[in-house]
This record gives sequence, structure tokens and C-alpha cells, in this order.
Amino acid sequence: MAAVAGTSNGSLEQPDQVRLAFERFLADRSTRRDSMRSVVRDSWMRSLRRGVDPAGSTVADMTSADFDTYRAAHPMTAMRPLVRSLMLDDIGGAGVVVALTDEVGRLLWLEGDHAARDRAAAIDFVEGAIWSEETVGTNAPGLALAVDRGVQIVGSEHFAEPVQEWSCAAAPVHDPVTGHVIGVLDITGGRQVAAPFAMSTVRSVVAAIEMQMRYGGVDLGQIAGSEDTSGARLSVTDVAGLRVVLDGRTHRLSPRHAEILLLLAHHPHGLGTEELAAKLSDSGVDAVTVRAEISRLRRDLGAEVVLSRPYRLGVHIDSDVHRMTERVRDGDVVGAIDELGRGGLLAQSHAPGVVELFEEITADIRSAVMRGHERRALQAWTDSVHGRDDAAAWQALAATIGPSDPGHAQALGRVALLDRRFGLSR
Repeated sequence: MAAVAGTSNGSLEQPDQVRLAFERFLADRSTRRDSMRSVVRDSWMRSLRRGVDPAGSTVADMTSADFDTYRAAHPMTAMRPLVRSLMLDDIGGAGVVVALTDEVGRLLWLEGDHAARDRAAAIDFVEGAIWSEETVGTNAPGLALAVDRGVQIVGSEHFAEPVQEWSCAAAPVHDPVTGHVIGVLDITGGRQVAAPFAMSTVRSVVAAIEMQMRYGGVDLGQIAGSEDTSGARLSVTDVAGLRVVLDGRTHRLSPRHAEILLLLAHHPHGLGTEELAAKLSDSGVDAVTVRAEISRLRRDLGAEVVLSRPYRLGVHIDSDVHRMTERVRDGDVVGAIDELGRGGLLAQSHAPGVVELFEEITADIRSAVMRGHERRALQAWTDSVHGRDDAAAWQALAATIGPSDPGHAQALGRVALLDRRFGLSR
């Protein structure tokens, strides 16, 4: 583990000064460089650029059933007994909450006394909620993921004002074989969490987790399952997470590696370094970074999986995006909508090439829905997260339903609601 990020400026000990700095930052977007830790100042700036609402909060992005399935399959769940044995005796009744997250900041497990968890729930610090920096701004779990090292965030250093009564200390957990971040261990509570012992405790337990992963028989790269393992398959929309099946073995993927495999799967003739860089980031990724990511991907999956000059797949990989396209072509529009689900990496990625794929597949599905004018497909589309605000689809659905059917009134009601909100049906 690395040292705690950015502790040199001492803002941990000056809460009033930090509060004034935060108020000044919101007023004129400026902070005095000698008054704030750089790691906090930089995080505030990123939060602002991403449009995070200082008065906002976070919510869960999965149904309860989907979350339970996802959490059960996540490797951090296997570490829960170790965390409980090392920490719960010390924190019982202390008014703090211990959290385990996944690699995007989703809270998988919360431990602590009921009173502390109830207080945490008031700020939406609950199982299933996403606490990434992109979602709620500066906070310890999200910032630990952003900078890939341990951090403490105290009071007004949080970007979201409802969270500024809290303090937290967090550190990322790495797969000891691949080096990939698979989650975060976090302690959240009152001012006591600002003390040095909190960060020391987190660092010690993370070291124990990574030791257990290395020597305790937890295989993070190959997750047993009951699925058919014939062929090579890439999953980027499944609630069970980003993964690829190769030679009957399931490998978890980081978002970046999933993006690379997805892009190469959809460009069978290959992509040059600059082409791949442009599809991964609209702000530009240098050639060295692209080559480093490809090197790590080969190390994790095998050198034969990704070939060079240009970068291309050395094995055929069927992705769930391919399967959606095939379903649309075969007339199984409802199946394509179901396969798309909430979109997974397709909907969450900011990589330009992946954004294009998402826009193309959703446009293809919507076109098939509207062209077919079939009630079942229209119902599935308007029930989905991608089509629920589609006023034209609701109008088409109403036209397929008899006036005596309760669904007719519901569809017309939704059209009227969307019209009031956005004027989308005009």
C-alpha cells in the first residue's frame, strides 16, 4: 500500500479553514494552494467539471435481485469474513461503518452497529449505492479509486454538502496477481475517523486481504460458474460484471480492458495505436499508455489473444453486443431489449468508440421497435431504462391497445407527462 495521499498541507487538522475554502471554491471556483491538500483540491475540480451536484446524493443502479446476484459473484464478497474478524471487534459501538466496494465504488457490504448504519443511510451510504468520485464528488472510497492509493477525507473536504458531517478513510484492494483494483475498504464515521489510526487500520486490513488473496486460495481471474464455457465470449452488459470466457475459464476484466476487447471485437481487421487511442478517450491517450494496457491484457489473458500491427484479436470472441445485433436482425426485438438491460459498460463508458457502439445498438433496437409497431416490443422498450422517456414509443404503444385496456390509459398518461416535462411528443 502507498502512503496516505496528500497529507502534507495539514488540512486534516483545520476543519474551519477547509469549510471556508470549500465555500470560496463554490463561489468563485478558486482555492488557495497553501490552504488545501492538493489531492482534495484536484478532486474538487474534477467533481466540478463532471457536473456533480454539491447538494446531491447517490442511488442504487440495480434492482435488489440484480444486486444480490452481482454481489454474490464479486471476489470482494469472499473477503468479508476476514474483514469482519479483523475489524468488527474494534468498531462495535464506535459509531463507524466499514464498507467493502467493488471496482467502480458500488457499496457491496456495510458492517457496523445499527445506529451507525441508520445514520449512514440518511446520506444514501447504503448497500448497492455507487460512491465513485464521478457520482458524488470527493469522498474517500471514490477518491481512493481515482488516485489508486489510500486517502482520508475529513468533514468539509467532501464535495457533497450532506456528507460534510462525516469523515472517512479508504484504500484500494488490488488483485495481487494482475495488479488490478477490484474494490475498496473504507471506514466512515465522525471525527474519530480523521485520526491517524483509522488510516493505519485500513492499510493493515487491506494488506491482510491481499495476502489472503495471494495465498488463501481465492482465484480472482477464474471464477467458477455453471455457464456453458464453449467458445470465447465477452460480457459487458451483464449484472455479474465485466468478464471474458476463454478456453472454459472466466476472467474478470477492468473497464479499460473490457473496452479494448469490445472495440477489437467490432473491428476484426484491427486498429492502429492512434486509432485505438482515439476510440478510448476523446482527450487523447498516448501511445505508451495504449501499449501498456495491451501488455497487461496479454499478460492476463495470454499473448495469443491480442495481436499487434495492427492491434487485433487472435481468437474469435463473441460479445453480448454482437448477440444483441443478431437478435435485432432475426426479429427478436424483445430479446435484444432484455439483453441490453441497463447497458452496463455500453451505457457507462465515456470511451468514444464504445459510446458510438451504444448509440448504434440502441438506435437499431428503437428503429426495430417502431418499425414493427408490435405491442410486446413496444411494451418492453417503454418498460426499459432506455425507452421509458420515449414519447413517440408511448404514443405508438397507445395506438396498439384498445381503449378499454388499462394499458391504453397508462400509455396516454405517460405521453402527457413527457409532454409536460419536455415537450417531446410535439
